[in-house]
Amino acid sequence: MLTTDPAQVEQWRELRVRVENASSAVERDAELAGSAKRTRRSVVNMISSAGLGHIGGDFSVTDILTTLFDYTLRIDPADPGKAGRDRFILSKGHCAAALYSTLAFSGYFDPAELSTFMAPLSALNGHPNRNKVPGVETNTGPLGHGLPVAVGQAIAAKLAGSGARVFVVMGDGEMQEGSNWEALMSASQYKLDNLVAIVDRNRLQQGARTEETNALDPLDEKLASFGCEVRIADGHDYASLITAFAPSTTGKPVAVIANTIKGKGVSFIEDRVEWHHKVPSAEQVRLALEELA
Repeated sequence: MLTTDPAQVEQWRELRVRVENASSAVERDAELAGSAKRTRRSVVNMISSAGLGHIGGDFSVTDILTTLFDYTLRIDPADPGKAGRDRFILSKGHCAAALYSTLAFSGYFDPAELSTFMAPLSALNGHPNRNKVPGVETNTGPLGHGLPVAVGQAIAAKLAGSGARVFVVMGDGEMQEGSNWEALMSASQYKLDNLVAIVDRNRLQQGARTEETNALDPLDEKLASFGCEVRIADGHDYASLITAFAPSTTGKPVAVIANTIKGKGVSFIEDRVEWHHKVPSAEQVRLALEELA
């Protein structure tokens, strides 16, 4: 199992202080944008080296992860199992490269380990494994599993009286799984106002657009009918995400529809279905890193 990197934890803590104490939203967002670009550059290099990965979805979720880890979550990377911590689950576990980069730059493990992504015997598998990677709360990958686990964790936090909040990110194509809607019914039944279910709404899934495959809209009305406090956010705007991730105001579970662009940050990847699972060539890596400089 990987172990915490104290030096990186300290850098992350300094970043959190700068973000939290920024004199303006512009200054705060500039810090978060810099962190997100670092994550995207890391993802490009990881997927290029491994010859495998899901770069489009990694890029659409990056700003969500940045906002959570660098601003919202009550966590301590120096003590990954700390009682009372907030929990985060990446249900769309195939986008592990973005999560691993975020965890590494938060100090959960040495960023040098990112170079082993998907290598034989590496802890950094194609899907997150809680037994190998600190900061991973549950194994994910099979779609429709993350939200049910998050519901269980939110119930546990309520029973423990810890005040912990549970955040889960799902792909929008994943919302075609019935298990998610069963989980939302339970979340409403148990009044889990400590649960935040975030849909990475990039409108693309493997092979086609979501609305061509199995239409989701009106997603906001559907989520509301299942007992959620629904919020719609720009998934690449930090102020919008910070507001959306605030505690429930109604006593209901919070459902955030984060409108995103698959492949966000690199022009030739953005909103292109073929980049769901595609590896950039050496020239494309060079161009992508230039755009993310």
